Amino acid sequence: MEILVAIGLFVVAFLLGSVPFGVIISKVFYHTDIREHGSGNIGTTNAIRTMGKVGGYSVFVLDFGKGLLSGVLAMLACWVLLPGGGLAPGAFPTYHEMLAIAVCGCTLGHIFSPWLGFKGGKGIAVAIGCVFIALGPIAALLEIVLFAVIVITTRYVSLGSVAAAVAFPFFALYFFWGDALAIALCAVTALVVIWAHRGNIKRLLSGTERRVGDKKKES
Repeated sequence: MEILVAIGLFVVAFLLGSVPFGVIISKVFYHTDIREHGSGNIGTTNAIRTMGKVGGYSVFVLDFGKGLLSGVLAMLACWVLLPGGGLAPGAFPTYHEMLAIAVCGCTLGHIFSPWLGFKGGKGIAVAIGCVFIALGPIAALLEIVLFAVIVITTRYVSLGSVAAAVAFPFFALYFFWGDALAIALCAVTALVVIWAHRGNIKRLLSGTERRVGDKKKES
């Protein structure tokens, strides 16, 4: 029974994460497809470049909200469906593991959206929303500060995103101390987010990555 609850949570979190708000907002309110502009990504950065601040930040809030909701669903699933709320000695899955499952499911759903041919965004806004519930506000705020400091100092959004992803398993190691499976799930999630930024990493290494404030080069 408990295993089925964990599998069900992953499926629900994955489907929740897979909702492509970037595409929905661009088509419904801007009568265009965000995938046909800029980097082609459906996330916040390309949304701002394509639709402006209102459309872009709307995408961020909704993607962030997917992460928050997945974490809340994990908590509710523990309290309602697991003996002792997942906190009883010998529990499997544990409370922490259920939170990690939600983080993993929602983030992977966003990156591999079945509605977009298993393509999607890069998972940062969604993951931060998940972290707010899974690891707590302090961890989430530290992630945001790390991201912001790197973006402000380098003007590379992608570098800040990759740094936040690299830091995530270390935060999980601290907040999920002793729960190897929960930490492993967070590490896998971080690796997939880094993989989703592989194109950005190549451009960073070659010096061709676009900085915040750079004007689009004329073709």
